[in-house]
Amino acid sequence: MRAEAAVQPRPARPSRTAPLPWLMPGVLGGALAPLASIAFRATQGELGANPIAQALNELGLVALVFLVASLACTPAKTLLGWTWPIRLRRTLGVLAAVYATLHVTTYVALDQGLDLEAIVADVLKRKFIFAGAATFAMLVPLALTSTNAAVRRLGFARWKRLHRLAYAAGATGTLHFIWRVKKDLREPALYALMVSALLLVRIVMQLRTRIARAPLSH
Repeated sequence: MRAEAAVQPRPARPSRTAPLPWLMPGVLGGALAPLASIAFRATQGELGANPIAQALNELGLVALVFLVASLACTPAKTLLGWTWPIRLRRTLGVLAAVYATLHVTTYVALDQGLDLEAIVADVLKRKFIFAGAATFAMLVPLALTSTNAAVRRLGFARWKRLHRLAYAAGATGTLHFIWRVKKDLREPALYALMVSALLLVRIVMQLRTRIARAPLSH
């Protein structure tokens, strides 16, 4: 008898919906890296001639990175069929708020010395500070309502409407960056392009959903 050749099973392709147990710890661990870097360089006197300004710039940029990443989660699912970014969406938004809080705290405590009058004057006088303050004001309620308990308390419809503020925060955060830089606008322009593209994708998604549901309403 001819021996039958053993058929080796093909290795399974990674599923787009498969559990990724390392995903959340990896994101949280990576999120600490910028803060650890800033803290270490501050203790070593390696933040440049103006360490407070350097820390402010880096903390603000990391906050914007996490905010844009959170906005990209839903489009990634829609366009690429990936489900794993959705698991990170709230975490990324909270991380954006955490870094924004560190950014604002550095400004209020170290840059302005807790001088409330000077801070208010700065917000009203300089448009990039105003845009930053508006961004922070939107991120705080988003972070505070990022839990399942908040969804149940508000109701999903109201919670969803509230969290559309994330796109407004992305827009004002980008404006804050553009107006802060003033000269070399290449990097802030890139973030503006990303936020605009993500907003456009979201608008198209909503229009397609409304069109798909329209016949059902007649």
